Amino acid sequence: MISVSRLLSPQFYAIQQRSVVKMSASATQTAGGGVSHGSMAIKPPSHPTYDLKAVIELALAEDAGDTGDVTCMATIPFDMEVEAYFLAKEDGIVAGIALAEMIFEQVDPILKVWICLVKVWESNRNAHKIVVAERVVLNFMQRMSCIATLTKLMADAAYPARILETRKTAPGLRLVDKWAVLIGGGKNHRMGLFDMVMIKDNHISAAGGIINAIKSVDEYLTLKNLDMDVEVETRTLEEVREVLEYVSGSKTRVSRIMLDNMVVPLENGDVDVTMLEDAVELISGRVETEASGNVTIETVHKIGQSGVTFISSGALTHSVKALDISLKIDTELALEVGRRTKRA
Repeated sequence: MISVSRLLSPQFYAIQQRSVVKMSASATQTAGGGVSHGSMAIKPPSHPTYDLKAVIELALAEDAGDTGDVTCMATIPFDMEVEAYFLAKEDGIVAGIALAEMIFEQVDPILKVWICLVKVWESNRNAHKIVVAERVVLNFMQRMSCIATLTKLMADAAYPARILETRKTAPGLRLVDKWAVLIGGGKNHRMGLFDMVMIKDNHISAAGGIINAIKSVDEYLTLKNLDMDVEVETRTLEEVREVLEYVSGSKTRVSRIMLDNMVVPLENGDVDVTMLEDAVELISGRVETEASGNVTIETVHKIGQSGVTFISSGALTHSVKALDISLKIDTELALEVGRRTKRA
């Protein structure tokens, strides 16, 4: 049985196509020295109002409606015990294991998730509960695994720059999406509108210019006695110069300059990063820098070599294609069907 292989750290797992992850009615003590996933997982990012348990409850409730799983109740004896397996039908990074544990525990507290060095499985003595939780677990795991997989690819290509996501996340899943980015080796940008000041083009236009906007932010933070980072978006080298002049001559909270759309796409599919490099040279390490715009898996390496501190990409979360993972009780038949449809 091929299972999940460890990559880089105990929190980071790569799967290969046709991998089988076992879910069984087994005792919680593992022969291979398994440990509870809770002691190994990358923790979700913090948020002052986000209730992850409530999100799980909502996901289960929208599936169950007011009657529950009628098909499951009709076909599966409530006391039936089975073994079920996760089947990975494409390569990728496993993400959402800790969240899956929370979902299964919500459905049946007896369930535990255990990880060995090369194996992941859950123990559950109730087939009914496994099937009830199946789709909600997979919905989260498939989305998170895709985000983590793309993040891993982008993060590796962007080095030495760090890859960031944006706020372009699925409504209601902000924390979950950003958690997957961490699992994939990325770094979180601001969680929302509350934890960082980010002066963007519309703020600048409404304030009457980039320096007016920065001054207003500095005055507001002082007035409210708020201690938080400030990032300002620039779109031209002239704006970069204006910000640098203000930063060098004023007491300000500006700690990062966004260099927006300074990566110019070319007709041959390549990009010109000359303007971006010029901006980085102007800033010369006085504040952090962040490249944004025209960031793809094809362009991120070249952008990362420009000297920027960070590269932000909305595509990490807004254009995800779910990683193809399923949960099956009869794995032999599932693999046979997969081979027939060229998905296994």
